[in-house]
Amino acid sequence: MEIIYKVLFWLYIGVFIALFLSATVHHHFGLRRKYIDFLLRLFAFGQERVERRRQKSEPEDVDTSTEDVDTELAISLEHPHALGIHKDIKGFHLDNVLGYITAGMAAIMEDNVTKYFEPEEPPVWNLLTRTNDRAYEFVSFRLTVCWLVGFLVRYFLLFPLRVIILALGIGVFWVAMLFVGCVPDGPLKRWLNKKLVVFCFDFVAGSLSLVATFHNTENAPENGIAVANHTSPIDSLVLATHNCYDMVGQKHDGFLGFIMKGLSQASSHIWFERSEAKDRSLVVKRLKEHADNPDLPPILIFPEGVCVNNTSVMQFKKGAFEIASVVHPIAIRFDVRFGDAFWWQDKFLHYVVCMMTSWAIVCNVWYLPPMARLPAESAIAFANRVKARIAREGGMIDLSWDGFLKAQPVKEEWLRQQQQEFAKHLQAHCNTDKEKEE
Repeated sequence: MEIIYKVLFWLYIGVFIALFLSATVHHHFGLRRKYIDFLLRLFAFGQERVERRRQKSEPEDVDTSTEDVDTELAISLEHPHALGIHKDIKGFHLDNVLGYITAGMAAIMEDNVTKYFEPEEPPVWNLLTRTNDRAYEFVSFRLTVCWLVGFLVRYFLLFPLRVIILALGIGVFWVAMLFVGCVPDGPLKRWLNKKLVVFCFDFVAGSLSLVATFHNTENAPENGIAVANHTSPIDSLVLATHNCYDMVGQKHDGFLGFIMKGLSQASSHIWFERSEAKDRSLVVKRLKEHADNPDLPPILIFPEGVCVNNTSVMQFKKGAFEIASVVHPIAIRFDVRFGDAFWWQDKFLHYVVCMMTSWAIVCNVWYLPPMARLPAESAIAFANRVKARIAREGGMIDLSWDGFLKAQPVKEEWLRQQQQEFAKHLQAHCNTDKEKEE
């Protein structure tokens, strides 16, 4: 037993040193990318076994014809009338609402909003149980062993050591921000803030084995307003591993609130309460002042306001596009083969555990050239044009839906619009009936 304890001890020490180096000097050794290359070979091995089993289990002759299947609904043209409804009723008819009922049922069956707030299905099985709905871990004995070893490594080796790296990273982050906060305002403070923020966030990203590839870095913003699509709370972490940003967002409690307080000590970040209208006007004023100051870092905004599941970009709020005539678009796309960064959990702690027990977090970031608002272009049109450019660059679906529909009731003005349209339809229907009677 003593030998086993020694082996486990030195194993933990070796992995911890590797994680620490990957969190600090990984750029010089490429440790994270070597780890990703190993995972790709492991996934290829697993996918080969899955494909072999799938080919064996598929029957050779499968009759897929649907000639004898009646897919039409058995709807009779002679429905009995509801109690109290007579044939000679004038004005409103019960069947006037059938079109709305049909549209409502179609919207439920083909939901164009909710499905984009569910975790994305990875293209191949990545040996994670939470992404497996076909029991792939039992396809073959060797694949079962790989899955079991991977489970033990992720939960009992990587997870506790990643927690230590995270704690160390947060400690370094707080000390660095306190130090920057003590430096008088000026070029030195801005230079220190940029260097230390990038280092500290890269250190913290080591606890997730984050591998981010940045494209077109010559377009990286130096000031003004940067806008990006929103998938998870770590979007800011990903971007801050390469460039320094001032953040704007809703105030949070707990762990996120702790990070926000640390950031506020070193630079002019903007936090607000979304429910308070007074805060909004103050935020707009501060954003305008920040965007017009070339000495301040670029301020990072996620105009969607909600996290979407990495497959699409939803409606951008027009606020940022009313303030600035030029914005710097950024597209972020995660690779779900290694771990899904989308925030769908109810509790942030649950989300952090899922992140730290994944294999890694891998993503691509595209810096797009600055986009200027056209002379006769409205803020909404400008926002839609920027959104479409981000979606196209990231290979995502461009949607016009408001992401807040997933959590908030439909706005009263939208309901009134539908009621007015129904009233117009009903009035036209009544006029047609009168013309027929005459």
